[in-house]
Amino acid sequence: MWILYAAASAVFAGVTTIFLKKGVHTTNTNAALALRTIVIFVFSIIIVLITGSQNQIYTIKNKTWIFLILSGLSTGAGWYYYYKALQFGNVNKVSPLSKSSLVLTILLSFIFLNEEINSGKLFSIIVITIGTYFIIDYKKSKSENADNNIWLIYAVLSLLFSALTPIFGKIGIDEIESNLGSAIRTFVVVIAAWLILFIKKDYKEFKNVNKSEIKFIILSGITGGSSWLLYYKALQDGVTSAVAAIDKLSLLVAIILSYFIFDEKMNKKTVLGLILILAGTIGLAVK
Repeated sequence: MWILYAAASAVFAGVTTIFLKKGVHTTNTNAALALRTIVIFVFSIIIVLITGSQNQIYTIKNKTWIFLILSGLSTGAGWYYYYKALQFGNVNKVSPLSKSSLVLTILLSFIFLNEEINSGKLFSIIVITIGTYFIIDYKKSKSENADNNIWLIYAVLSLLFSALTPIFGKIGIDEIESNLGSAIRTFVVVIAAWLILFIKKDYKEFKNVNKSEIKFIILSGITGGSSWLLYYKALQDGVTSAVAAIDKLSLLVAIILSYFIFDEKMNKKTVLGLILILAGTIGLAVK
């Protein structure tokens, strides 16, 4: 079942990317992130109440608290930089680079979780890296902002924090129900997002939030929350590297949808890169 949970998480995550892109076209990214975290937190609490796992909060150990908090902080940082990258770059550039955090996640799983890295996994990692290189086109496109190269810096930062999230999460939910663990992590993200909002004084931007984009921010919160809950359930029951690999198939959903919705064209190099990433990801999932 954890494979199905991971696959469903990938679908919701891919759709979330599209909603994010439409939700931060003109809206301040910090304001959008703060609003989205509230939606996900409310959604998570509802699921916890439905499953009746809220009573476990009184028995959570210190180790669990620490790693759930770290998971929340790394999630918030990954989100923030992903939002910024999407604001300046195209989905079919930002998403592949961010999703390549899988490679680092596998290496960290080997170091901290003692998960095996065999020759097959190493080959898959190389294939994904080559595929990512093919997809990322450094030439500026007409639909991107003038200061275009900044998206790459933000995407790399998103990659680093995204790679740490499943490692912290796997350790954090080892002795706790996954929905409750996800809700606690979400609460940490809410605090981090709103702190950033007030520190940078971007709360003033709420009055300038594009009303037509609010619905997409809310939708991204719902689909993102669904993806999180499914991902944490898969993470609790499955192998970290395999779950992360399946989840990264959200890249396929995001790029296909961006082709039809945003008219982001794919050349032969992009298609080849996508095929390599998918092949490498599937290879990691089945090893």
